[in-house]
Amino acid sequence: MRLKIALLGGDGIGPEVLAQAVKCLSAVHETFGHDFLFTSALMGAVAIEKTGKPLPENTLELCTKSDAVLFGAIGTPHFDNDPKAKVRPEQGLLNLRKTLGLFANIRPVKAFPAMLKQSPLKKEIVKGADLVIYRELTGGIYFGKKQLSQNGTFASDICEYSESEISRIAHMAFKAAKKRKGKLTLVDKANVLETSRLWRRVVTEISESYPEIEMDCMYVDNAAVQIMLNPKLFDVILTDNMFGDMLSDLGSVIIGSVGLLPSASIGDNNAMFEPIHGSYPQAKGKNIANPVASILSTAMLLQHFGLFEESNAVVAAVLKSFQKNIVTPDIMGSSKYGTDYVGDFIAENIVDQDQDFNMNDENIGLGKSTII
Repeated sequence: MRLKIALLGGDGIGPEVLAQAVKCLSAVHETFGHDFLFTSALMGAVAIEKTGKPLPENTLELCTKSDAVLFGAIGTPHFDNDPKAKVRPEQGLLNLRKTLGLFANIRPVKAFPAMLKQSPLKKEIVKGADLVIYRELTGGIYFGKKQLSQNGTFASDICEYSESEISRIAHMAFKAAKKRKGKLTLVDKANVLETSRLWRRVVTEISESYPEIEMDCMYVDNAAVQIMLNPKLFDVILTDNMFGDMLSDLGSVIIGSVGLLPSASIGDNNAMFEPIHGSYPQAKGKNIANPVASILSTAMLLQHFGLFEESNAVVAAVLKSFQKNIVTPDIMGSSKYGTDYVGDFIAENIVDQDQDFNMNDENIGLGKSTII
């Protein structure tokens, strides 16, 4: 298969972890004979510094003409600590999602058996946890009208959703549940928010078309508690943009590090793959950032294009790195392995067949969540 892949390293550790993901895709190319054409472009604070825009026109054009986008991370303390900044790195990411029509953000969370000891939660709580969050990505409060009074003492952010926006991701989430354990939980705040009541009505009506799926509803505050107390309660979580952003970060507690969580952002015609973590500027250039989330995002990319064997090979190599404790310091504080070494090990262990490694009991099943 021939794929054109846009590479957006972004800010902070973004370029470092993305480089390891590219190593792994190059290993897939060499092992399985695919043709991946990589083209890099600027986005985020680094783009603002050089062009004045967080998403330059040539970057957007590259992404629209590519088969997929691999993204690193975005944001810097300079902008984080300046609430008056009119141009911000995050604007580039939001604009890219909207322009490409990436309305579904898919975030799988599974407790890897080899990593159970890394979670701050009790082993009996996290063992067997396997859920996926379907977060609506192009609507809600992040994209609603924003206002700030002239004297700077009053601000508002409007949260808006249409029935069609809710419907398209709801159908996607129900179809994913059919391939998994057959349960979907809608997370909202319908006791307070009108948009949540619209979500609940639309999703409940759609559920009638999926009688084989067990559906329930849960308020977001309770959902946050239950994800920590009983993550095995969940299979597919469907929720809006802001709630999904917050809840998915809790997955890092379950599996032991935010550096292990990948994601896919899917639209009708485009797809982008990225780790869910931020730019972690404190680690920039120190060779300590965890590349696994970025590498697992490439596994989701391969699954998305139907390259299941290749995706499984990437996952198997990641699991082998866990079993052999070849991990970055965020996993084991005493680890002497850096970003580059972990990336090299995983890339070198992406093989067509490995008789000495059985991944059946640890397969994170990304394909069950990403194929549309």
